[in-house]
Amino acid sequence: MTTARDDILSTIRRSLGVNGAEAPRRASVEQRLASAPQGVIPLRGRLDAAGRIALFREEAERVQSSVALVASAADAPAEIARYLRDNNLPATLRMGDDARLRAMDWSQTAITLSYGASEGEDLNAVSHAFAGIAETGTLAMTSGADNPTTLNFLPDNHIVVLAAADILGEMESVLTKLRGVYGKGAMPRAVNFITGPSRSGDIEQKLLLGAHGPRRLHVVVVG
Repeated sequence: MTTARDDILSTIRRSLGVNGAEAPRRASVEQRLASAPQGVIPLRGRLDAAGRIALFREEAERVQSSVALVASAADAPAEIARYLRDNNLPATLRMGDDARLRAMDWSQTAITLSYGASEGEDLNAVSHAFAGIAETGTLAMTSGADNPTTLNFLPDNHIVVLAAADILGEMESVLTKLRGVYGKGAMPRAVNFITGPSRSGDIEQKLLLGAHGPRRLHVVVVG
């Protein structure tokens, strides 16, 4: 069964004497896509690695996130345990199947771990970010079994581990990284850009945290 669109395109191909699969034509299209001019990108995020980390932290804290820097992934569990303890939160944590999180030594903490997507009954969750955006303090979170999207929104307290090397200057760089890592036809089903804990100012024009998601967002920058 063909559609009107298929009929129209078939007619055009017949009139041109092509079938759309010719190598020169495909190469021309790929070259045009690859050489498309880039839009205007502010210089604010065009910093060295240390500058991007500092700017990310400044912007994340400006939107009520908390940020901690640790030297290595081995230090992340202790920092997360400290955060839970200092905020008088239970030592429980839900995570997905992310290999980087599972490889961490949680045995030196009192945290009880559970795994898989959240059903809405978890108070605390931890995810690993795909990337961070320095100019806005935003986290880019890709969906999947490694880091279920439900962990981004259902628990009251969301802890996100972010590799310092994955803090990029601006969103355009994150989109380029997404295309490079996943490629055509293999993109994650969802990419969530998260800037600070959930909030709303709709109720009597008062800022309310946790309106549609976590009340707290704690970012652990590794490395």
